Amino acid sequence: MAEGLVIVGGSYAALHMAQGARENGYGEAIRLISDEPWLPYQRPPLSKGFLAGKIERDALALKGEAFYRDNGIEVLLETRVSAIDRQARTVTTAAGANLRYDGLGLALGARPRLLKIAGADLDGVFYLRSLADTLALRERLARPLSIVVIGGGFIGLEVAASLATLGHRVSVVEALERLMARVLPPVLSDFMAQMHRGRGVEVRLSAGVQEIKGDGAGRVASVLCSDGSELAADIVVAGIGVVPETGLAAAAGLACRDGILVDDAARTADPAIVAAGDCVRYPSAFTPDPCRLESVQNASDQGRAAGAALAGKPQAYRAVPWFWSDQYECKLQMAGLSPGHDRLALRGAMAGGRFSLFYFRAGRLVAVDTVNRPGEHLLGRKLLAAGASLTPEQAADESFDLKALLAA
Repeated sequence: MAEGLVIVGGSYAALHMAQGARENGYGEAIRLISDEPWLPYQRPPLSKGFLAGKIERDALALKGEAFYRDNGIEVLLETRVSAIDRQARTVTTAAGANLRYDGLGLALGARPRLLKIAGADLDGVFYLRSLADTLALRERLARPLSIVVIGGGFIGLEVAASLATLGHRVSVVEALERLMARVLPPVLSDFMAQMHRGRGVEVRLSAGVQEIKGDGAGRVASVLCSDGSELAADIVVAGIGVVPETGLAAAAGLACRDGILVDDAARTADPAIVAAGDCVRYPSAFTPDPCRLESVQNASDQGRAAGAALAGKPQAYRAVPWFWSDQYECKLQMAGLSPGHDRLALRGAMAGGRFSLFYFRAGRLVAVDTVNRPGEHLLGRKLLAAGASLTPEQAADESFDLKALLAA
């Protein structure tokens, strides 16, 4: 006898799959399986408020136990799924249990990309992806330390800001020529670098890391850069990207290419299996080719779409991608996808720390980045969703009423 839905994963996409199924009338059993010891929790605060001690651990939970009980969702914690048998419609746990399913949801997430240099295994080298990672790092922060952050992307800069705020001496080492180079234009990369330097963070650009040196007792002592310079380090935090978790899906014969391949309703080629979140590559209305997004918004919205498909009510996933990053007093919010833009319009003054950047491709608005303008971020999302006709000149003119475009 089949056993309803099985959802593998423990964060946003998994929870929203279960919610999406229930919201679309699925009335049978739902099992959510996570290899972590905690109920699904928020991950963004791990590099921000929780790392800085501003948020308590209990506040990280996405939902309390009552939610799962009231919605008939059985949660199996500290349980790892080791195999999928698509013919028998079963998943096998590492403990050897076989669980049957009517429908299977994969919310496998991603794992940190590991450093491949000498000294990467020394005590004091950290990655930041899970609650366990942040708890382990927080235990080391009782006294002022010299900390080297490898990687100038979202995670690296958020960690640097949190640690600098706590009074640690922080250096950021980025291999590319500017910060967040894959997602920001040069003018905004420069703004972020100046902000960090103004807070006392040493920012090294176009700088590779050759080796992490130890103290002779197995602990981190310094970081040797490719130019021969050396940075003292009590701790190293690596934020050099993530790798989608596709092994379970690939072993089951599902198509994967830097992510599990799904259609616009989050369905794999197997009609009984859906997937969503950081582990997925999907056709997007905002990119010419299938893309893989690493964001809370994508995991949540796509998770709900996957849940609807599991309930037999598939719906095309068309949500506008959006992201955010809190660093010091700066709230950077991003809507749409700006890579490949051919025109850029600045609205506001960067010197004042409150401005927006509007990105265009072939005359069409494709993305909006805002710094400390949350209202304009929400408006940008609405403009993108509506396909509003806006010119760069209008975007740059603060007297031009953007809301009027939505009314029109």
